[in-house]
Amino acid sequence: MSQKVSSRISGFYKRCLEDRLRAIEALGLLDEDARAHLAGGGGLPTAVADRMCENVIATHALPLGLALNFRVNQRDVLVPMAVEEPSVIAAASNAARMVRLSGGFSGEADPPVMTAQVQLDDVPDAEAAAGRLAAAREHLLAAGDAAIPRMVARGGGCRDVEVRVLSAELGVLVVHLYIDVGDAMGANLVDTVAEAVAPLVQRIAGGTLGLRILTNLTVRRLVRVTAAVGDDALGGADVASGIARASRFAELDPYRAATHNKGFMNGLDAAAVALGQDFRAIEAGAHAYAAMSGRYGPLSTWERVPGGLVGRAELPLAVGTVGGSTQVHAGVRAALQLVGATSARELAVVLASVGLASNLAALRALAGEGIQRGHMRLHERKRALAAAAPASADGGGPPSGEGKRIAPERGEGPRAVQQAEGGT
Repeated sequence: MSQKVSSRISGFYKRCLEDRLRAIEALGLLDEDARAHLAGGGGLPTAVADRMCENVIATHALPLGLALNFRVNQRDVLVPMAVEEPSVIAAASNAARMVRLSGGFSGEADPPVMTAQVQLDDVPDAEAAAGRLAAAREHLLAAGDAAIPRMVARGGGCRDVEVRVLSAELGVLVVHLYIDVGDAMGANLVDTVAEAVAPLVQRIAGGTLGLRILTNLTVRRLVRVTAAVGDDALGGADVASGIARASRFAELDPYRAATHNKGFMNGLDAAAVALGQDFRAIEAGAHAYAAMSGRYGPLSTWERVPGGLVGRAELPLAVGTVGGSTQVHAGVRAALQLVGATSARELAVVLASVGLASNLAALRALAGEGIQRGHMRLHERKRALAAAAPASADGGGPPSGEGKRIAPERGEGPRAVQQAEGGT
């Protein structure tokens, strides 16, 4: 995305749908196909859907919105989000506005290294077999590379081998192959390597060949993000202290950590869906990572510092800017153009930043007026839509979005507008 693009678009939520599209088109981020796709409502042709998955009978739509105000590694970012819950986009946008006042989000992602697993059971003398496999490292790497020549030609390929004895008594061990998958999510590449290398692994170690597949706990593909936010932006020192206490609660209690992490994933998942990412794999890896210490804990924490808070998050995040839906789904292509990430690593940092923003918004609401007031205010949109459904069964209704917005401006004040509508 051009440095001239700003993610601060004043009054965006107040505009009709057509005006929002015109504002986005004016930024120059979208090619003609993407503009036409969004202007046409963003539907997926059933012919395309029929080729994407099995037993297709129709398509199932979600609203596609934009989270605003994000600044990530000194770059303004528009974040597409596909989600049925209005408070997710509003909350992320509002939190991003607060963080923006302190410079925005900062982050880094590890190289895109995925992990293939080859399982063996009934291995005679598993410890000795593990030694033989470790000694055969170069042969295993070469066999893996031979299975993915095009990735190797693009600069990726197998990077390392690790052998883990899971049970010496039962003769169970697993070989990990670590594979640089470039800007792909990499699941198919990794599975290809696992299946190609498995026979060699068995010949070296003996035993019975088991599973040959990736793991979604991609510990060599982590992303880390940080953000600072001031007391004034949050609504005062008491609110900031409340957020820090809520964060500490999640560190101490796995029951709270589960909901804390759900708040983090609210925004990340919505952006992942819009951007064609495997949100199921992302969820699996995130929650497994949260429990790696042996006790489930928070993916993100907020610490009190003089004048405000500092938030940090770390999690495995395997995403791609090539492959998968990016080639076949026009909406995904448009979303990738809007976010402007030039690599999978950059996209991972953006997504983790969205998670941290969503987490901040949830904790701020909990530490302040409680989660329900703003949430239910926006929930009224869907209730009103449901009540009107019989009259608009033909898909009609206001084309520009009039009538769907609740109106906190009718007497609840500017702060309520900012909370409910994202503070844009």
